[in-house]
Amino acid sequence: LDDEEFAAAVREVSVFARVSPEHKLRIVGALQQQHQVVAMTGDGVNDAPALKRADIGVAMGITGTDVSKEAADMVLRDDNFATIVAAVEEGRVIYDNLRRFVSFAVAGNFGKIIVMLGWPIPFLIVGSDTTAIAFLPLQLLWLNLMTDGLLGLSMGVEPAEQSVMERPPHSPSDGLWANGLGTRTVWIGMVIGAVTLGLGFAYYAADLEQWQTVMFTTLAFMQVGQAFATRSSTESLRTIGWRTNPLMLAIAGLVIVLQLLVLYTPLSEFLDLDALSPADLAVCAVAGLGLLALVESVKAIKRRRVVP
Repeated sequence: LDDEEFAAAVREVSVFARVSPEHKLRIVGALQQQHQVVAMTGDGVNDAPALKRADIGVAMGITGTDVSKEAADMVLRDDNFATIVAAVEEGRVIYDNLRRFVSFAVAGNFGKIIVMLGWPIPFLIVGSDTTAIAFLPLQLLWLNLMTDGLLGLSMGVEPAEQSVMERPPHSPSDGLWANGLGTRTVWIGMVIGAVTLGLGFAYYAADLEQWQTVMFTTLAFMQVGQAFATRSSTESLRTIGWRTNPLMLAIAGLVIVLQLLVLYTPLSEFLDLDALSPADLAVCAVAGLGLLALVESVKAIKRRRVVP
């Protein structure tokens, strides 16, 4: 077969028998030219060139020769192909959780930046002389510890999605923000910032002294909603199930309890906060639930576009 015929055969044929070392090397090269991520397993000397050429070469640890082990990127200690499948799944779960955490942290902090930079703009435009700032340093520190720290920790133990082994592998050239994650992170951060600022301006314009506490609590509750919505980029929370990540449930409950304690205990004086009325607290909670519902709705729309 010439190169063109061979490339067509590689796309269609699943099993090649009685292949020589040159054939193995040629098969790997043809798959790579078609932008496939190629893994090669082998145990003999004749497998070494293809093991070296493949994107990842896997040598057998028990029956493999020293030459094949030296040429490979990884050595399979139990010579069990099921171990390779389990390792791929675990690697995908780890990578997914890493992307979730980074997206969650960046979106939340982007929202805080929008609040801090956006708060003084209306006062500058109208020429109002005010010393009011959106958040005090200790309030920002509290938010970072409670949301980015505790909630982000729970994302590291998120279990595998149902379709984790059904999707194609990530392209080596794709960055962390590929497949729309960067856009999703930006618009979620913008929503967090815009809603927090909107409530803050509304309460400040009404001359309500709890305006800063409302912004503080709104941002905290919105990040709790964001954490649950970030558990999957494609699947709905109903499909995943609320109890599949009990650590996140426990930490989310802890964050809410701590947030209430800082509002209604002497800690409020330390952070310069005001006790909120039930109505004000409900407004903050609705903002958090609203963000969760918005992200879930966007995911549902994308799923409908994908399914024919």
